[in-house]
Amino acid sequence: MSVRLRQWKNKAGKVEEAWQVDFVFQHSDGRRQRVVKFSPVQTRRGAEQYERELRSAILNGTFGKEQKSEERITLAKFTQRFLTFSENNNKNSSVFSKRQILKHHITPFFGEMALAEIGPAEIEDFKALMRSKRSAARARKEAPTKAAIRKRQNADAKPLSLKTINNVLTVLHKLLSLAEEQRVISQAPRVRLFGKIAKPAFDFLSFDEAERLVAAAEPEWRLVLLVALKSGLRQGELIGLQWNDLSLPQGLLHVRRTIWRGIEGLPKGGRERTVDLPASVVDVLKAHRHLRGRFVFCQEDGQPLTPGKMKAPLRRALQAAGITREQGQIGWHDLRHTYGSHLAMRAVPLKVVQELMGHATIEMTMRYAHLSPDTRREAVSVLDRPSVPVCDIRATRAVEASNHP
Repeated sequence: MSVRLRQWKNKAGKVEEAWQVDFVFQHSDGRRQRVVKFSPVQTRRGAEQYERELRSAILNGTFGKEQKSEERITLAKFTQRFLTFSENNNKNSSVFSKRQILKHHITPFFGEMALAEIGPAEIEDFKALMRSKRSAARARKEAPTKAAIRKRQNADAKPLSLKTINNVLTVLHKLLSLAEEQRVISQAPRVRLFGKIAKPAFDFLSFDEAERLVAAAEPEWRLVLLVALKSGLRQGELIGLQWNDLSLPQGLLHVRRTIWRGIEGLPKGGRERTVDLPASVVDVLKAHRHLRGRFVFCQEDGQPLTPGKMKAPLRRALQAAGITREQGQIGWHDLRHTYGSHLAMRAVPLKVVQELMGHATIEMTMRYAHLSPDTRREAVSVLDRPSVPVCDIRATRAVEASNHP
């Protein structure tokens, strides 16, 4: 096999490497043809398999002809195939997000371009365009909601954040990788993301603000706010919570589903989890038991709540409690941040916080680490404790021997 791991330095001086196929094929008429290509599968075995496929294509007379078919498939034409794949393998919220990204960013730039023509230079041009794009660049609805109008007031359009641009680039990478996997193109170009992005800041309520919020809430919304603050459930998990998910005698809440735009699915990360409830929440849940249906929090007809119906009650409760912010406003996800922040401030180990909140990695939970200074202070305080006297093992054995003649 004529495969090797090629190494080179890029413009920044960083060493890069990739598996490459490099062989000479001798035709029956004596002609010699050299083939040099990077393997689509970047492993030694993948490169060896790719060489076998190339040799077979030369023997069959199909080598090089696949390039013509590549040029006829534009990104716009391939988009539906990509969305079909996403619908089969991703959550509905992920599919919706990809549709929006394709519609507002990727298709307007790459839509009429053949997939085979999209290379590193075109991708860098796209990144430059995205960096100059404004967050309000997309078309607005002809009949906006009152909430959308309020959001526009005194709001200047800001450049897209690097995190948003990285989300767009990730979708582009997945689309090109699928095109390679389905043999629409021979090799997908590398899509470089922006690195070293600062984690977005989050807001949370103080202990006093949390108590005031629950006390000021309208009676029918008081329990859902209390459960959000004391369990850390995401909004979709609150909407999907059913009575059979509760083990009130044991004080347990099982997070088994989320509801997004009326569609049930597994919680984020595809994993169920169990949350311990404080006694105060258990007592209120027992008193809240209703017969309107299977959902704990529901409308009058038993149907589950929607994010739209939950927005105004939270805003009214914040106003009644006198809770304001100089920038932005508290939302339902900030109640989840409040749960994680309060646990950290009460010196709960971050590993336990991770399990309770259902974070996939401890890195996601580390955002709350700065809120538990007492825990770290106690940890380093052991360095100032008096040293333990050195133990003389021979003297100890002598004393033991004298006690046991």
